[in-house]
Amino acid sequence: MPREITHEATGPKIVDEDDIGEKGDIAICMCGLSGDYPFCDGSHRATADEDDGKLYKYEGDDDENTRHEIAEMVFTDSD
Repeated sequence: MPREITHEATGPKIVDEDDIGEKGDIAICMCGLSGDYPFCDGSHRATADEDDGKLYKYEGDDDENTRHEIAEMVFTDSD
C-alpha cells in the first residue's frame, strides 16, 4: 500500500561491522516506520491490515491512532 513517510534525518546512517555485532542478524527497514532506522524494529507490523487502493499517513504524535487514511499525495517542485 502507498504510505507517506516523513524522515527527519539530515544524513545517512552508516552500517558497519560494529552494528552487525550489536544488532545480530540485520534487517534493513523498507517501510520507513522503524524507530531504529535504518534497522527494522518490527514497526511494519502496523501495515498488515492496510487496504488495497487506500493511502495512509503514519504520525507518531497521535497515541490513539498513529495511522490516518488520506485522500491523495500531492508532490510539489522545491525550486
